[in-house]
Amino acid sequence: MLVSPLAARAQAPASVFLEELTWTELRDAIASGKTTAIVPIGGTEQSGPAIVLGKHNERVKFLSARIARQLGSAIVAPVVAYVPEGRVDPPTSHMRFAGTITIPDDVFERTLEYAARSLRAHGFRDIVLLGDHGGYQRDLGQVAERLNREWAASPARVHAIDEYYRASEEGFARLLRERGYPDSEIGTHAALAETSLPLAIDPGAVRTEVLKSDTPLGAAQGVYGGNPRRASAQLGELGADLIVSRTVTAIQAQVARRSP
Repeated sequence: MLVSPLAARAQAPASVFLEELTWTELRDAIASGKTTAIVPIGGTEQSGPAIVLGKHNERVKFLSARIARQLGSAIVAPVVAYVPEGRVDPPTSHMRFAGTITIPDDVFERTLEYAARSLRAHGFRDIVLLGDHGGYQRDLGQVAERLNREWAASPARVHAIDEYYRASEEGFARLLRERGYPDSEIGTHAALAETSLPLAIDPGAVRTEVLKSDTPLGAAQGVYGGNPRRASAQLGELGADLIVSRTVTAIQAQVARRSP
């Protein structure tokens, strides 16, 4: 018997994504114990000629869903796609490349603050900030520190989980070195490591024909410190597993330390 797409969706298990739930479904999920909210934070920036501008947003949404499912008590809020990426005039950092979108640090922090305030108002007790980009990790910690001081007498807490980013950068790079890949390939931005992750998560986000061509892939094109040409989904899967496992452990440890 054929089932229509709408009927199939209606019969599907409840999503971990807040934006795919109705308000009553979310209310009931919180009441049943799903009191951890993950706020995935990405960014819209250049990642060389072979990776789409939304790489961070796709990556953090996919990994946050895996993390939420492993935790069993978490809901994933919508991705924060607008983040600090450098000055506009004169352009600095990734703003020198077309498509990057930036906002000031204070605007970014206020956005996170009010996302957390909103989630707390609806009954979430643990609000987890997961940042997929290195440039704003300090902002996440500052937001968590301010709100936790203010909420000291309440059960709600904000957790800035820097282990997520450390695993995606230092941890994944170490794993690749152990498999014989040199730093000259691993790189720091849009090189072997950063290209392998989207190949595992969403292959359509990588222009593999560019990797196989003679297109220059250096700093002038937005690829820093490495070479992405040997990137693969298999390597990306290793990195994704590492990020998820380490982040789940870090969240569980911080939630366990939360004052009652």
